[in-house]
Amino acid sequence: MRLATGELRILGRLADASNATLYATVSTGEGELACVYKPVSGERPLWDFPDETLARREVAAYAVSAVTGWHVVPPTVLRDGPLGPGSVQLWLQQDGADPADADEVVLPAPGAGLIDIVPLRRVEDGWHTVLEAEDGAGRPVALVHADDLRLRRVALLDVVLNNADRKGGHVLPGWSGAVHGVDHGLTFHEEPKLRTVLWGFGGSPLRPDEREVLGALVADLGGRLGELLGDLLSVEEVVATLERVERLLSVDRLPRPRGHRTIPWPPF
Repeated sequence: MRLATGELRILGRLADASNATLYATVSTGEGELACVYKPVSGERPLWDFPDETLARREVAAYAVSAVTGWHVVPPTVLRDGPLGPGSVQLWLQQDGADPADADEVVLPAPGAGLIDIVPLRRVEDGWHTVLEAEDGAGRPVALVHADDLRLRRVALLDVVLNNADRKGGHVLPGWSGAVHGVDHGLTFHEEPKLRTVLWGFGGSPLRPDEREVLGALVADLGGRLGELLGDLLSVEEVVATLERVERLLSVDRLPRPRGHRTIPWPPF
């Protein structure tokens, strides 16, 4: 994979990220690829996740996504870079943009046009309301997302990964109408921590194709994928991942929110 072997050059930083998130390019004889480099040295300590493990969780999330065939997570590798080891993920490059020109970088639209905050009275058919609240002026608004199969796959993968940080801004448009999820550092905890803006799918039965993918994932977790995750996560986290998939198949529906703090803040 070119991301793993090319020369990594840092061009800028995404200033709104809580951890060091750097815009970079990977250069090989085949050309340049734009990417996001997250060095382990730039990870802030967290009270509920072990230190210096977020980059590995990013790579583990890609590994699971790739096995499902849904390709929710862009290609991601663990490699060395100018600031030490870290995760390197393919940037969702806009058509025609020069990856080496940081001044021309266009950020993909957060939410991919499928997640939004709208006036409460303007929620359209085919959209799920996740949360009702008030804006800064006291006007009623709703956090909503589309009833879209591409988005549903993101939501289902988040259950498998135990994603504690699925904000609307972590869902981005890709090529040819694809929808991707990014920022998977807060995943795979052995304790339930699912926090997401995609609760509108909660309670809906699994589709036959989803059951087929999850059934295959159980087998994969008992084989090569489980071995790969064992190099990136703790044994307890790998076992918890298998148990989550088995529970999904047993319950046969996506989970509903339980307890408090089930939506990340801010939601975008």
